[in-house]
Amino acid sequence: MFGLKQKMTEVKTAGLMFICFSLLHGFVAALNCTSPTPESLFNALEKELFPKRLLRPVKRFSDTLNVTINIALVGILGVNEKTQSMTTFIWQILEWDIEGLSWDEKECGTKRISVPREKLWVPDVHIAEFMDEDRSPKAPYVYLYNTGRVFDDKPIRVVSSCRLEIYTFPFDFQNCSLTFGSYLHFATDIRMIQGYAAAEILAGSRKVIQTKGEWELADIKITPSTLEITEGSYSDIIFYIILRRRPLTYVVNLLIPSCFLITLDLFSFLLPPASVDRSAFKMTLILGYTVFLLIMNDLLPVTGETTPLMNVLFSLSLALMVASLLETVFITNIQFSSSQYSAVPHWLSVLVLQYLSVVVCLPSTKNCIKISIPPPATDPTVNTSMISSRALQSISGDTPLEKKPPDMALDELRKLSRDLMAIRLQMDKHFQGSKTSQEWQMIGIVIDRLLFGLYIIFISVSFLTIVSIWIWNHSLED
Repeated sequence: MFGLKQKMTEVKTAGLMFICFSLLHGFVAALNCTSPTPESLFNALEKELFPKRLLRPVKRFSDTLNVTINIALVGILGVNEKTQSMTTFIWQILEWDIEGLSWDEKECGTKRISVPREKLWVPDVHIAEFMDEDRSPKAPYVYLYNTGRVFDDKPIRVVSSCRLEIYTFPFDFQNCSLTFGSYLHFATDIRMIQGYAAAEILAGSRKVIQTKGEWELADIKITPSTLEITEGSYSDIIFYIILRRRPLTYVVNLLIPSCFLITLDLFSFLLPPASVDRSAFKMTLILGYTVFLLIMNDLLPVTGETTPLMNVLFSLSLALMVASLLETVFITNIQFSSSQYSAVPHWLSVLVLQYLSVVVCLPSTKNCIKISIPPPATDPTVNTSMISSRALQSISGDTPLEKKPPDMALDELRKLSRDLMAIRLQMDKHFQGSKTSQEWQMIGIVIDRLLFGLYIIFISVSFLTIVSIWIWNHSLED
């Protein structure tokens, strides 16, 4: 009896020693398969591994589990500027080791087996920028290797938040981040490790990407990160997805028609406002440009943070077209009503006819306004009483003086003098009015030429800006 108890004690001691050795060796022991069949391997897993699916697969609580992550971008489904979000379709690949698990390939018949996901402990890796319900297709299985390596590959439809910068639309780049990390476990429990290099992930994504729409994949960058909080820190891996917009659609549908209308309005300055109704032509252009913007409004991005440069271009173009119409109305009014205006103010005459005229290459504007006005008489009052009888005789011809009384001749001369003076005053007023009218007309010509020059500068700067952004876009692509 004593010998039996002693033997039982030895068996228990050996069992405890085996358990302790197993715990020191790893999370589970090496598997022993009775035959190289799937049933035998599954039975061994059912005995050693599956009951421990609720535990993190490490020997001690203080051990850190390393989770390697790789992704492949399969599709770019859309970028929403209004909601500041990006929708992509990716493959997420996670790998981690189950401590102590192994089996012999020849003994069990395989080095890799697919097991149901719910049979294993799976890390709670999530995407921090996720902002919609996960409607991805479910992947019910994972691969388990004979070295204890778990390979978890599943597709994810990601609707993530992204801070969009559309100032250079449609030549813009967007840099959106996807932060992968554990939702609950601290960095002391789970540490995220980068798998392949960024260049390899970029090359692989370009091979498998399916979408050829508005956006194309420009680059992928990877940065390890640590989120510090009061209770501890979280280990994260940040993937920066850099997208480039394909601008050809917007160039053909927005920029080129807009440039055509602006150029047409530019050449309308060559129409003479005195003989052609330029204002009606410009009003038709403004109406057409407004209808064009209303039709193409859906192509323009809508956001509350920044205003695209293209929207500014369209607004300035419309403002210039309206300004040119107002200037045409002013010029037309001057052409037909300048004779009724008062004299041009001196400051306006100096500013426009002396300075602005030089700027618009009309330096002889002031000198052109010269009208020869007969010099006024030195003494406008004619003293008819001093006219001699001989002068009266020379004026009246050969008629003898005695036939016309001197008083009657003097009255006629006084009347003639008053009539001549009235005519002279009217002529002076007429010449003065012509000078004022010509000054106003020259002011209108200078303003017309100035707006024409501003139009040319605006179109040139806009064209150079667009071409520069386009060249910069393609240089980044190379």
